[in-house]
Amino acid sequence: MSADPLFKVVFMNQGQVYEVYARQIDPAAMFGFIAVEELVFGERSTVVVDPTEEKLKTEFANVKRTYIPMHSIIRIDEVEKRGQNKILEIDGSLSNITPFPLPPSGSSGS
Repeated sequence: MSADPLFKVVFMNQGQVYEVYARQIDPAAMFGFIAVEELVFGERSTVVVDPTEEKLKTEFANVKRTYIPMHSIIRIDEVEKRGQNKILEIDGSLSNITPFPLPPSGSSGS
């Protein structure tokens, strides 16, 4: 593996599955969140531009660190090389992804 670790982070966000690459992943000081830093995007050296990656680049422009709720994380992998950043719509092919259950709100514990 290279000296700089690279992580593929797959998480759910507003009914979509995001797949992004980052250099640093840490538990956040805010309970229940994962801090994702140094997002990695492709270079614009090619003529072909991927609209999904451009959308992610725009969405995370000027973001130093993003906090993702732990229950939204599907998977985190340490990888050797960067793949394609992407956003997937949840449809029939992704119907087996179930968010982590949360306790009912307003429960008094009695």
